[in-house]
Amino acid sequence: MSISSALSNALSGLTVSSRATDILSSNVANAMTDGYGTRRLEVGARVLGNAGAGAQVIGVTRMADMVLIGQRRGADSSLGAAATLAGYHGRIEQLIGTPDASGSLSAKFADFEAGLILAANGPDSQTRLTAAVTAAIEMVTAINDTADGIQGERLVADQRIGQMVVQLNDNLSRLADLNQQIRSGMGGGRDVSALLDAQQVLVDQIAPMIPLHERRDGGGQLQLYSNDGRALLDGRAAQLGFSTASVMEADMTLANGALSGLSVNGQPVPLAGAFPAFQGGALSAQFHIRDVDAVASQARLDAVALDLAARFDATGLDPTLGALDAGLFTDAGGRADGLNEVGLASRLRINIAVVADSGGDVARLRDGLGATSAGPIGDAGLLMGMIDALGASRTTQSGGFSAVGRSMAGLVSDHLSLAGLARQTAETHQGHESARHAAFRQEELSGGVDTDAEMQRLLQIEQAYAANARVIATVEQMMDQLMRLGA
Repeated sequence: MSISSALSNALSGLTVSSRATDILSSNVANAMTDGYGTRRLEVGARVLGNAGAGAQVIGVTRMADMVLIGQRRGADSSLGAAATLAGYHGRIEQLIGTPDASGSLSAKFADFEAGLILAANGPDSQTRLTAAVTAAIEMVTAINDTADGIQGERLVADQRIGQMVVQLNDNLSRLADLNQQIRSGMGGGRDVSALLDAQQVLVDQIAPMIPLHERRDGGGQLQLYSNDGRALLDGRAAQLGFSTASVMEADMTLANGALSGLSVNGQPVPLAGAFPAFQGGALSAQFHIRDVDAVASQARLDAVALDLAARFDATGLDPTLGALDAGLFTDAGGRADGLNEVGLASRLRINIAVVADSGGDVARLRDGLGATSAGPIGDAGLLMGMIDALGASRTTQSGGFSAVGRSMAGLVSDHLSLAGLARQTAETHQGHESARHAAFRQEELSGGVDTDAEMQRLLQIEQAYAANARVIATVEQMMDQLMRLGA
């Protein structure tokens, strides 16, 4: 080996060591960075002519287990959907309230029933009659507030869908831009690992919203598809469309066109049916809340409101009322009708005939809502009839309740029980998905940057650097010696 070739070999070794140190320092610095793929320097022998000429850097490999990442992203989607639904059902149960909560529907009904009993025991007492009317007003207010809360949940879901669509469009556009940069970088022989990291972070942000599959073509271009096969990024970024609502009412639905659906590149996509789009992530969960779960919650509450009104509309209960007159509980002043049940819980009102502030008289709770003159102050017949109406077994025909006879107290209890069961089921599913996600996440993190291994590799680089530096120093000594001999 000539002195020049020895020097060239050593210099190439120093170059490789320097580059390896750069890669290693980047690994250590990003040990806690999400989306960072560990870099490995690919080194090979350098050949000039037919002879070896030291070492050379072939390239930088970004280490990533795409199978594991894909599994973790699937868990991201499932957890996103489960957490969204569990949060909703928990809030609905809080809206209805547990029996031990003073503001709950159960507590307000119990107060109303107790007020009627006290009034029946002292029908001559204006104080007791007023307390019974006040309790009825508070119970109606609780029903109204719960209905408003349910529609508020629908509106929040609608707005969150809009926010997700904006984020999805932004992320997909940025991924498409990164594709162009990756193509340019690979064409120029540059390291594109940082660009791949940036893409992974963006895809990880999409995964909780939409379950997806990722692949790369031969040119390194990222392609994204939803689980149902819709192209999100394939050459160009898909454009999702959605229009948010400014208000939400019980009768506003996707079916009647009052609410927006979802479109991809201007084409509507199905959100229900045999092949719904984008199922399994937080985006579809928000649609499910807006169009299915909250609608069902409203329907159950409407059924409770209708049952309550119907008990006091019963023929013969109040002889002072006509066949079409509204009883104690009204649909915005009129008689409640099962054919107009949707949204009734929001419109339920107490009959103004017993509301003093509206020109009524609390004594009509005893004498009859249609009474034109005072009746016997000791007559508790109507009040007892109201109490009996609440306790009567009546079959609820709507709201998804089973067709069995219930008292009003039983219906209120079943209403809360169904909400609690839905919450428990959703939280159980969330717990399962959370454990599954944690397992995949832990396994993914275990394959990240190992700082101990990197430090061991640093010692090897240091030894290689020192050895190459020693070769150069020895060559320098040999050249100095030859120069002295020549002199």
